[in-house]
Amino acid sequence: MSDRQWNDDVPIYRQLRDRVVAMILDGALKEGDPLPSVRNVAAEFRINPLTVLKAYQELVDEQLVEKRRGRGMYVNAGARTALLKDERQRFLADEWPRTRAKIERLGLVVDELLATKEHQ
Repeated sequence: MSDRQWNDDVPIYRQLRDRVVAMILDGALKEGDPLPSVRNVAAEFRINPLTVLKAYQELVDEQLVEKRRGRGMYVNAGARTALLKDERQRFLADEWPRTRAKIERLGLVVDELLATKEHQ
C-alpha cells in the first residue's frame, strides 16, 4: 500500500478502502489473502488505527473481506468478481457518459482511440 499522498477532498478511511479495492482488482491481494494488519498500516501511513479499522470495516460491510477473530482480515472468495461487476456498472453509469461526451466534442472516432493504445 505505497504512495502516501492523501486527497484532502475525500476522507482518509475512504481512500484507504479504495486502495485495498484497487489491490484486489489488480490481483495484489487474492482470495484468502490476509490484509495488512491495522497496526502496520497505521504505522506505515502515520494515521490513527481507528481510521484503518473504519476502512476495513467498510470492506467487511461490503462482504469483500471477512474478520477472523484473533487472526485478522482476509479477502473473501468472489471479492474480485463482485468488485469488477460493481466497478464496471459504476464506470458505465458515472464516468462513461462524460468520457463519451468528450470524445464526441473532440470529434474522435473509434479507430483513432484504438490506435492510441497500439502506440503506448
